[in-house]
Amino acid sequence: MDDSVKQESVDRNRACVLIVDDQADVRRSLKLLIEGEGYRVVTAASPEEAMVEARRLQPDIVFLDLNYQTDTTSGLEGLELLSRLRALDANRPLVVLTGWGTTSLVVEAMRRGAQDFLEKPWDNARVLTVLKNQLAMVRVQERYQRLAAENRLLLEPPSGLVTRSEVMKEILQSAERVAASHATVLITGESGTGKGLLARWLHEHSSRKDGPFIPVNLGGLVENLLESELFGHVRGAFTDARNERIGRFELAHKGTLFLDEIANLSPASQASLLHALEEGFIERVGSSKPTPVDARIVAATNADIRAQVKDGRFRADLFYRLNTVEIHLPPLRERGEDIVLLANHYFEEAVRRHGKDLTGFSPGALQALTQYDWPGNVRELAHVVERAVLLAGGRSIEARDLRLTSGVSSGSSEIEALTLEQAERYLVSRALEQCQGDADAAARKLGLSRSAFYRRLSKYRQ
Repeated sequence: MDDSVKQESVDRNRACVLIVDDQADVRRSLKLLIEGEGYRVVTAASPEEAMVEARRLQPDIVFLDLNYQTDTTSGLEGLELLSRLRALDANRPLVVLTGWGTTSLVVEAMRRGAQDFLEKPWDNARVLTVLKNQLAMVRVQERYQRLAAENRLLLEPPSGLVTRSEVMKEILQSAERVAASHATVLITGESGTGKGLLARWLHEHSSRKDGPFIPVNLGGLVENLLESELFGHVRGAFTDARNERIGRFELAHKGTLFLDEIANLSPASQASLLHALEEGFIERVGSSKPTPVDARIVAATNADIRAQVKDGRFRADLFYRLNTVEIHLPPLRERGEDIVLLANHYFEEAVRRHGKDLTGFSPGALQALTQYDWPGNVRELAHVVERAVLLAGGRSIEARDLRLTSGVSSGSSEIEALTLEQAERYLVSRALEQCQGDADAAARKLGLSRSAFYRRLSKYRQ
């Protein structure tokens, strides 16, 4: 066992990554890569060591090999470890490492609860992207689990969609009926209204809830790699296709495929997606062999997709295929009665998460919250409340702590009133909001390298 695994005095303030592989060079290389991005890394050389470390450290994410020296290359020992880790913590992301596994083995790993997989030899950028995305997704899952633990009714929506608005109640009642079906759903609404949260909620309340939920941000994919990401590819299909790759469609088999930012698809990709939806099978890039796929499709967009259909930028036949049921989430400014309800919800979450001793919002703060028009919708409200909890100088949150009318949230130069660390935290968070969670785009927006941005992201997302 590596010395790092034996270390008992560890920094608990950073996300912890457990790497399980019987090859020392694999453990060493991944540890060096991930530690370089500011994460805490421990390693284990066998399933037995992995279980010891998982119980001792409760890592935030696990990267695990499927094949071990005692396993005669069947993958069964790795699959058993995956099942044991899943039983230990149902919410912990598990990412499979494989350099030799067959498609059926990887699919079985996904069926047993793996969230993603990496092929050996791996691409460093993909390792870090998978790590970042999985850690971000687990926060959504934990929020949903907290609601479930409180014995909320089925109609209680995920955090960010709690409501007393009659319009929203009708929308969520429709969503409940749709969840039980196999219908394709198109979720529309401005950025920050909770489309991704609703997509996951639909999956969790469907007959496919035991299957995988596979999200794809189509706006964050490079065009020439999009079809490989969706449909997979065979080895040698193009210059960098050194190994076979399973696409997101196939990974979502018997589950739900969430296609976010669907309006960003190019005409060629629209045609490929329509073919897959109509035929019920996909063909990997570089192969003519059809692979049947049974995945429910939930799509989302913040664009005026009907206008795109009208002017020919989006295929009408694909739009009608996706739009079996449409759910439109209204902007927060149209559900003003929910602003204080949501603000209190996020306040309770923030004080618990950050260990703050605050009593609530002052009357002036409540007035400021209700008078602001919230262009960033619920996502912006959550950010503003969390920042106010962190920066509040008294026992309650005052209007000045929200910084809405003249503070940094409206773009004022009063950002100079913050400390350097507070300003940097705000700018990182705001860039992520404006880029809809795309960390690479946020890094470019701030003029930072990807590694520099991820170091700051790791620092402030505690």
